[in-house]
Amino acid sequence: MTNCIFCRIIERSVPCEILFENASSISILDNRPIHFGHALILPKQHYASFLEVPLPALVGLTEATRTICEALTRSLNLEGFNIFCNNGAVAGQSVFHFHWHVTPRYRNDNIRFELSLKKYSDGEMAHFARRIREQINGTA
Repeated sequence: MTNCIFCRIIERSVPCEILFENASSISILDNRPIHFGHALILPKQHYASFLEVPLPALVGLTEATRTICEALTRSLNLEGFNIFCNNGAVAGQSVFHFHWHVTPRYRNDNIRFELSLKKYSDGEMAHFARRIREQINGTA
């Protein structure tokens, strides 16, 4: 897809800092990092979201993600890291080529995931669990 910035990066027609590459994925530094060292792991094939990525490609992506996490932790003396992906515009996805983010974390780094946690009412947790299990088991 020539209009996809990540596809152009994979084709080497857009400059970037490549950190790692295997048969199914490539990892680059994010050019707008949360912290220096913020990395992206992309499948080499274009998939718009996580649910489109075939399972064999996820294996390569997971291997690349682990390699990057280990390298970031050792080279930057990380105290932790976040791995996340945004799927869909409502979730904050701005490039519609699936990718994982690995963000370095440090004590007192002022990054906060502001959440408004909810509480299930009586029977509501069982209701949601049943709906999800029915979908998994094909009985929905």
